[in-house]
Amino acid sequence: MQKEFIFKKNPQKELVDLENQCILITGATGTFGKVFVNFLLENYKNQRIIIFSRDELKQNEMREEFHVKGIDISNLRFFLGDVRDYDRLKRAFSKVDIVVHAAALKQVVAAEYNPIECIKTNVNGAENVINAAIDCKIKRVIALSTDKAVNPVNLYGATKLCSDKLFISANNLSGADGTIFSVVRYGNVIGSRGSVIPLFMKEKVNGVLPITDKRMTRFWISINKGVEFVHNSLKIMKGGEIFVPKISSMKITDLANAICPGCKHRFIGVRQGEKLHEIMISSDDANKTIELEKSFIICPDVNLKENPKYINYSGKTGIAVKDNFEYTSNGNNEWMEIEELEEILK
Repeated sequence: MQKEFIFKKNPQKELVDLENQCILITGATGTFGKVFVNFLLENYKNQRIIIFSRDELKQNEMREEFHVKGIDISNLRFFLGDVRDYDRLKRAFSKVDIVVHAAALKQVVAAEYNPIECIKTNVNGAENVINAAIDCKIKRVIALSTDKAVNPVNLYGATKLCSDKLFISANNLSGADGTIFSVVRYGNVIGSRGSVIPLFMKEKVNGVLPITDKRMTRFWISINKGVEFVHNSLKIMKGGEIFVPKISSMKITDLANAICPGCKHRFIGVRQGEKLHEIMISSDDANKTIELEKSFIICPDVNLKENPKYINYSGKTGIAVKDNFEYTSNGNNEWMEIEELEEILK
């Protein structure tokens, strides 16, 4: 007998687009949040877009940046708050349709030195977002994750794994007609704060780049593609999925040569909490992973072996991946050329 997961069926949640929806973004003054808000302003007429973050300076800078560009922000609301504060979240979530959860403490080294602070934001904060969303009857919540949540070797990755589990399991709490929760997982964002690219740019003047290991590979995605993928996942999510885009890998040495051609490389060894290669889908999740043309979807608690043609997403049928399938940065089929990276950086 074929075993097939039955997603929640609720006509209220069959959202075809984001038009006229009230959308709140946690951590909205970060790299992703600023570009996502700009995307919404350019493509939709939203009732409200709520910027939820704890940094008043960044909110003011964001407001001024839109003003200088001449962008109409009459439907933007700037809401100071922290995901650690459930009461503040609940107030902010009033009459909101969709929540994009991008707030997190992301610095690997800082997390190792301040573990409890990382847990308070990434784990306890995730719990607060979930409870506030259910209590305020939010339609859908999508949370941003990272490749570091797969087989984590550092505290940041461990907290994001825990967060992912919380958001997927939240579908069991919200009931058949309640909030639906899903997760988007992707790799390093080119040029984001905290990535190695700004470090290389800074060290370029010295003519020598510190590189951990010449064998190291990483997944890379542009911020615009990341925003587009979250947008598309929001439109098709049914609850309980982890959406993983197909993106390019790049050797750390090629990255260095693309950014700083002619610079020498000084190898310093793999740092605490780092891997040689990143994983976005482990073999343990192969039995519930389907492949689409441009992405993978890790489905919630379903064995696909007896049903390889699984489910239709946005008009396309997903196919179950093979046993022991893994999606790793060193085993990837797509590799970013130096010219492609140079074009993105422009």
